[in-house]
Amino acid sequence: MSRTQRSQLRPPRPGIRGRGIPEATVARLPLYLRALHALAERGVATVSSEELAAAAGVNSAKLRKDLSHLGSYGTRGVGYEVQYLVYQISRELGLTQDWAVAIVGIGNLGRALAHYGGFASRGFRIAALLDAAPGVVGQTIAGITVEPIDDLERVIKEQGVSIAVLATPAGPAQLVCDRLVAAGVTSVLNFAPVVLSVAEGVHVRKVDLSIELQILAFHEQRKSGGTVMDAERLVRELDAVDAVDAVDATEAAGEAAEAAEAMEGMRQ
Repeated sequence: MSRTQRSQLRPPRPGIRGRGIPEATVARLPLYLRALHALAERGVATVSSEELAAAAGVNSAKLRKDLSHLGSYGTRGVGYEVQYLVYQISRELGLTQDWAVAIVGIGNLGRALAHYGGFASRGFRIAALLDAAPGVVGQTIAGITVEPIDDLERVIKEQGVSIAVLATPAGPAQLVCDRLVAAGVTSVLNFAPVVLSVAEGVHVRKVDLSIELQILAFHEQRKSGGTVMDAERLVRELDAVDAVDAVDATEAAGEAAEAAEAMEGMRQ
């Protein structure tokens, strides 16, 4: 082990590990990991906190504090070893092991997620696809046969799934979520336009495209000098859109990368 690695491994400040890693820090770790992967692909061996912070879109003081929770302090005048920091963050996020993932709801979004190749490289293996539509069940998508939703419990158990991606319409989402949790799933990435109610100990991350569009609409109307009434009208129109059904296959492919980052943040 190099001198830099030994210095980065010095014990964390008293009490930090005992208190655990803050949720806000966990949410930023995937951003650092994405930036580090980009640096590694360019052959960068070491990076300063300022450079890494700029690549991740945060300030350097916040980055140094976040990384101190991992016991990584860098080396003065050198910075952080890129590959070793990739390992540290991956280990903390649980990405040094294989996670079996099930996608429920094989519409445009579900298909795009199934085809996304970035999951495997980040520690997520798409192990099962499930749908309720007879015309979809039995199809082979990305090398995986779509199973009927009636067999959900059996599939979850056989594949050892602990993380599920919910890409159903709003109506059946809660019922499907309840079945997933009862079958042993403990983390859910929810694309359905509904707030899910789950038991304590079950983690849910929500991705709602209509909400993100509403936020962008607010900023756009402010820049263009639109009235509050204009903004409210646009928000009402966007609220009426089903966020799952409104995404076509091309747009959904772009969301797959964001889904991978969200899943990383679900595992500490």
